[in-house]
Amino acid sequence: MVEGRDDEPAFAKSDEAETGGKSILRQDPHALRDSKENNLEIAIGHEVRAYRKKLGITGADLAAATGISLGMLSKIENGNTSPSLTTLQSLARALGVPLSAFFKRFEEVRNAVFVKAGEGVEIERRGTRAGHQYNLLGHINSSTPGVQVEPYLITLTADSDVFPAFQHQGMEFIYMLEGEVKYRHGEQLYLMRPGDSLFFDADARHGPEVLVKLPIRFLTIISYPSRQEG
Repeated sequence: MVEGRDDEPAFAKSDEAETGGKSILRQDPHALRDSKENNLEIAIGHEVRAYRKKLGITGADLAAATGISLGMLSKIENGNTSPSLTTLQSLARALGVPLSAFFKRFEEVRNAVFVKAGEGVEIERRGTRAGHQYNLLGHINSSTPGVQVEPYLITLTADSDVFPAFQHQGMEFIYMLEGEVKYRHGEQLYLMRPGDSLFFDADARHGPEVLVKLPIRFLTIISYPSRQEG
């Protein structure tokens, strides 16, 4: 059993740790989830933990409310056991959710969007002007709870039009494909050439400021919080 806090002795640790003042990301981008990613036990455990944390209660609180031992609750949340229908009904009542809520992740469809070269959807965004082309390369509604992600291919072909500065919630990643541009982020200017990238907090003023060598093409991926309904 993995030791943790006194009230949650076997609950999962964070995916990020600090060593010597530096963050170490523990997630392996090449790892496979063991055929259990769609496993019913793991799906149920994920939802039980999510609803518990949403209520702001500890594992000990939930265990006491349901009569389930803390050790058993830990196994359920980690997908290490198959809970009985009676146990699930107790958890559903304690968490104030319908029994069907625990099966949501198991039944959820995982989507992908494939866009062939030249077939991105050309759209107009704030600041779109003559010589500035935005091609949305894909979009999945609610692909990740609480997060929206928008990948764009941006092409700049006219230096006569001043590009506006942007400022919005979330994070943004830019990868230069062609041309040269001096890109502003806050008080800094970055001379970007093909192969250069910039990853930044989008809440600071940002945008192409000096179009050094046209045409300019770069890939940008914007992620920001979804609007919460209700």
